[in-house]
Formats: sequence, C-alpha cells, structure tokens
Amino acid sequence: MAEPFALLLTVYGGDRTDRVREAFRSSVDAQTRRPDQVILVQDGPVPAELAGCLARLTEGSPVPVTFLPLEHNGGLGLALDAGLAASRYDVVARMDADDIAMPHRFATQLPVIERGADLVGAGMLEFGTGRDDIVGSRTPVSDPEHIARYARLHDPFNHPTIVYRRTAVLAAGGYGDMPLMEDYWLFARMIASGAKVVNLPEPLVYYRVGEGAYERRGGLTLLRAELRLQRELRRSGFTTLAQYARNVSVRGGYRLTPTWIRKPLYRRFVAPRGAGERPPVEETSER
Repeated sequence: MAEPFALLLTVYGGDRTDRVREAFRSSVDAQTRRPDQVILVQDGPVPAELAGCLARLTEGSPVPVTFLPLEHNGGLGLALDAGLAASRYDVVARMDADDIAMPHRFATQLPVIERGADLVGAGMLEFGTGRDDIVGSRTPVSDPEHIARYARLHDPFNHPTIVYRRTAVLAAGGYGDMPLMEDYWLFARMIASGAKVVNLPEPLVYYRVGEGAYERRGGLTLLRAELRLQRELRRSGFTTLAQYARNVSVRGGYRLTPTWIRKPLYRRFVAPRGAGERPPVEETSER
C-alpha cells in the first residue's frame, strides 16, 4: 500500500536561486510519484532574490508546502531537526538545494521503505556544468554486512539521496549539532540502534560538483569537525580504539592533504566514471 511522505529541503543565504528552483521542481513537479508535503526550511536570512524564489515555489507548488523560516542560521543539523518536527508523515525524503532528482527517484525508493526499511540511500551521478557533463559516479555499498562494516570508516550513504522513517531518526536522537558531519553522525547512530538500512546502487540523483568542491573537502575547519566526529563515534562505542586511531590517521590525513593531491585521489578512487561498488566519501553541508 502506498504510504504518504514528506520532502525535506533546507535553504540558506549562500544558495543560488536558479539551483534552488531546479532542485525543488525536479523533486516535486517532475516526479512520477510526488511527495504529499514539502517542508521548505529557510535557515536564517536570505537575499531578496532567493526569498522571492521561495515564495513563488511555495505558491506554485502542486503539493502543499510547509514553509519554515528560521530567524538565525543555526546550521544544517538544527535546520533538519526543525524540518522533521514539521513533518505530517513518518516517511521523509531528503533533497539538497543544488542537486537534481531523477524523475523516478521516489517511485523507486518508496516501495523499499514500504517493505520495511528504515533508511534507503541510492547512487548518484556527479555533474559539472550541466546534466550532460557527467564527471563521475558514486555507487554505494549495498550488501547489508558491507554497509555496517564500511560505516566504521566511511559514511556508507550518499546523503542527498536519503529517504527514512522519522520514527527511526528520532529513536537515534535526531541530527543534533554536529556541524559538517551531521549526516554521518546520524546514520552511524541509526545503524547502532538497529535500524534496517538499504542502499540501492542505481543512481537516482544528479550531484553538482561545483568550483571549490575539492578545497571544501579539506582544511583546518573540516579537520576539527572530523576529529570531533571521531571522538563521538569512539565515545559511543561505534568504533573500537584501533578503528579510531585508523580513522584519525586516514581521514584526518585526507583533510590535510593539499588540494592538488586530494583532487586526483578523489577522482581516481572515489568517483571515477563507471565506478563499481565502493563506499562514498562523505560530503559536508558546505559541499
């Protein structure tokens, strides 16, 4: 039996109007199975042009929109928690404000949720200047045992593709305040709490790889976020002491690697064209 679901999309002042419009319409108007509610969270003040775009999207949406403007920019995790609280339905799909959903995305993922999964991810195609400029792919690990094992080193899910049950998210404590690492932190806790997780290898989202993408995967700010995440994973018992030491060395080292080295490593080992099953390297809210 088809179950109603909500689409959760957050926007902040740094998002581009044209990309927000395309993300919204691809995940609402163009879907073969549309959401029953859109939760549009405005995370703090936005420029007038973007504010006008959000108003037009809300008014012209073919499905009801719950517009949730937050007074201050508190970060992605807190914005997502606020959006979850506004959902009328237990099933919630995530969408980033500058990616593009394939038309059959929800028609493909929702039946998996309806058969008993708590969290469903999928593959992505990375694109540059347009959808005809495919520069890489991310095929997530799909074997349940592999998901649990890889989660000790990598985020095993492509977060812009996620559909989950709100009850399972709340049972794990919600997103919380873990800047730049909120998705991985949530998914790790969901796995630890026994949530049934599934990955579909099929690409269902076009993921935008813009200028500065490789620079944003490193640096001191991201290193500090990484170290905080690893401390929490260890403190919660999700990782062993040996895994903690490995992660700090491998993942911390990656964050400090110069961009001119990080870019070819990413292209070679993470998102090559036609990549087979491999764990994705997590993105951040700063993309």
